[in-house]
Amino acid sequence: MTAEGIEVELKYRVADAAAATRLASVRALGSFRAAGRVRRVVIEDRYLDTPGGALRAAGHAVRLRQGLSGVIVSVKSAGEATGALHRRAEVEGPATTSLDPHDWPPSPARRIVLERAGAEPLVELVAVRQARRVRAVANETAEAELSLDEVEVMLGDRVIDRFTELEVELRRGPTESLGALAAVLAGDPDLAPERSSKLERALQAVERVRAGTPDQVAGTGSAASAGSPAARGDAPAAGGDGSAATDGEAAMPPRTPGDGAPPPATEAPRQVVEPPRLAAGKSPGVTPDDVLAEAGRKVLRFHFARMLAREAGTRRGTDDEDLHGMRVATRRMRAAWRVFGDGFRPSRTSRLRGRLRVVAGRLGAVRDLDVLIDAAAAHQSDLGARDAAAFEPLVAAWRAERTVARTVLLRELDSDAYLRLVEEYRVFVATEGAGATALVSPVAPHRVRDTAGSRIWLAYEQVRAYEAVLRWADIETVHQLRIAAKWLRYTLEFFREALGPETEPLITRVVALQDHLGWLHDADVTISLTRQFLVANAGALSRDQARVIAAYLVLRERELARLRRTMSGPWRAVSSVTFRRLLGRAVAAL
Repeated sequence: MTAEGIEVELKYRVADAAAATRLASVRALGSFRAAGRVRRVVIEDRYLDTPGGALRAAGHAVRLRQGLSGVIVSVKSAGEATGALHRRAEVEGPATTSLDPHDWPPSPARRIVLERAGAEPLVELVAVRQARRVRAVANETAEAELSLDEVEVMLGDRVIDRFTELEVELRRGPTESLGALAAVLAGDPDLAPERSSKLERALQAVERVRAGTPDQVAGTGSAASAGSPAARGDAPAAGGDGSAATDGEAAMPPRTPGDGAPPPATEAPRQVVEPPRLAAGKSPGVTPDDVLAEAGRKVLRFHFARMLAREAGTRRGTDDEDLHGMRVATRRMRAAWRVFGDGFRPSRTSRLRGRLRVVAGRLGAVRDLDVLIDAAAAHQSDLGARDAAAFEPLVAAWRAERTVARTVLLRELDSDAYLRLVEEYRVFVATEGAGATALVSPVAPHRVRDTAGSRIWLAYEQVRAYEAVLRWADIETVHQLRIAAKWLRYTLEFFREALGPETEPLITRVVALQDHLGWLHDADVTISLTRQFLVANAGALSRDQARVIAAYLVLRERELARLRRTMSGPWRAVSSVTFRRLLGRAVAAL
């Protein structure tokens, strides 16, 4: 294969979900510093070969990748691995979802596939879905892309393995730069060099399924390594990125060679028992005399009930508001853990918090794309017929990304891990005293009236601290302010019933700031993703398509600039002396 490019990257197995979350937020690796924020991307890879394995015999791995930029075919050489360092030739080109290369646009990658496959058709060997957290890192001489990949291996419509992997791909600069990064990462006890490619690991999972090995029938996949929870027979820990395997997923029956699809499952369908419905009520009912942990339990029960009430509609997918409502409920539960979490024993609640992060992430991936698509579709509806048609490739790419994200979400909601989460949450929020931290002293502050004031003021101080830098703040800093404003809003809402009547106008002002910052964030994300689409598809777009999509990019850039210019109004409403006086009077009611 004549290489158009050489892919050079480091690959590591990640020990657990907590390590993945830590690595995704790293700001520095030796001389390398984070260059930009973390991007979340959902992609689906389908690995192809002929029934006789002609492509692999020729030393090629062929992958169709469907993501935000459309469908790309990659042809990779077998390459070489030295410890964590991988080097291989790679050729890419545009493609379609069709398995017939004749349906793909001409490219060097397509030519290689046609030459090696000959007259044989292509079949899908295995599919790999990835939820990626991507961040650029750079020093003075080189740039790399750090990616935490939460991987699901699919055989037919079944998940047969899950694992989490760290990849660091060199984008610019000398190969020796990766050696410096490897030296830093070698000291991380949560990482182990990975010599195999994702395809090799996926094919190993397929072989385990077809051989009917016990760990795969149990659905533990590669997690069942020595010393792991799965190997010991313990329930896998549900961490922040959901990389632990899901219990109870039976393996696919073996396929006979040449089968195009897995045979129907022989086991009886699982009976899903709906937990008793919880009444959400109109408010959590927090009072000044509530013990902190029980106030938190009231808030969790209130929003947990709202989450369950929206689940059926989220599954149906006919009304986006159901998905939105379910996501809001999970976000408020996560916020409640932040506000009330020290009232509970971490050993009792860490599993609930960790799995909730996974569910919230799955919901957020779909909801964020809904917002993106709705704005793009509204813009498209204002265009003339010709320009609307030219704009369609961008909207279609985002819709394809949403389809993948929704599939991942539904798989999560159908998992045994989610069913356990629902049942454990139901028991936890209904059982007074469950998991509560014991008082160290009878005079230690432990009621809402004793502790809410400091929590509210701390949340406000974290917002006001941005006053010193806001005039020069970059987008990443503004995004962090949005998160701080969100925590202030949620904290006020959780204690609303115990505070004075000034609380409502306070919340109104914070919501106005949060909304403004949210619109600014949405515009920034749209700009970034639209620019990525234009770059990735530069050779495939017609002149009209590139013109119309670029015009949308310019429009959103102007909107971003306008939102930045007008940010001072909602900011002053929250940073003013008037706001602090109202806040003081509201807290004085405790």
